[in-house]
Amino acid sequence: MADAGQLGFDGMPTRLFSCTPTRLTTWLDCPRRYRMQYVDRPTPAKGPPWAHNSLGSSVHNALRSWWADLAPATRTSAAAGDLLEAGWLTDGYRDDAQSAAWRARARAMVERYVATLDPTDEPRGVERTVATRTERLAVSGRVDRIDERRTADGRTELVIVDYKTGRRPLTEDDARGSLALAVYVLAARRTLRADCRRVELHHLPSGTVAAWEHTEAALDRHLRRAEAIAAEAVAAEAGAVRGEQLDELFPARPGAMCGWCDFRRSCPQGQAAGAAKRSWEAVLDVEAPPVE
Repeated sequence: MADAGQLGFDGMPTRLFSCTPTRLTTWLDCPRRYRMQYVDRPTPAKGPPWAHNSLGSSVHNALRSWWADLAPATRTSAAAGDLLEAGWLTDGYRDDAQSAAWRARARAMVERYVATLDPTDEPRGVERTVATRTERLAVSGRVDRIDERRTADGRTELVIVDYKTGRRPLTEDDARGSLALAVYVLAARRTLRADCRRVELHHLPSGTVAAWEHTEAALDRHLRRAEAIAAEAVAAEAGAVRGEQLDELFPARPGAMCGWCDFRRSCPQGQAAGAAKRSWEAVLDVEAPPVE
């Protein structure tokens, strides 16, 4: 956190805006949800746990343990499957049968994925927190995996790897446009003091990798975008402190995703946008939101 002399968004002395990429993208998606998640105290009650979040967390946890808790000689596909089963989260599924069916599918998914990995090629980081700052914000986040690879010209560079378990296959555009991945590149550079520009989305259901190599100009654009988002959020939060109308400062952005929102029960606009989704529906729906 900066001292009181730090130059702020409006040119006045203020503190750095401390955030994660998720906080920034939440503002972009819906300022009303941002308010309920980060500003309101107490935080409004959330809806039921989601099965697709349980699926994603189970897979992520198994892959983390495969790297972090096992010796290289024991990093087998079967071991990854065993870790998945041991840490399986059942929240949100329709019933035991649906949970068991997805547990079997998830086991096959992680076993197939780790079979493509070299168990002796230790990542530079697994579930590693990285951080960076500008004159306006301090941003940090946790990266699924950070690889260290040799380039064609003999250099060593870091690669940001993000696991995805949603139904929708990912593309190069997803990797290029991700604000979070670009921020992780800059944060990994600062935290680990190494070159980094490549990001990869590893989509486990399809076994595909969507990758992008950022230029310095592209990274700068992402950083300016992050600062602009933060400036809007800071201005809204300051207005809330002054007692201005919250609904005007944090407008709802109703749409198809409102059915999946944790705070739907506290948002009339979200309720009017459509029916609430059932907690297990995303694991059946091809158009379900990607799991983070």
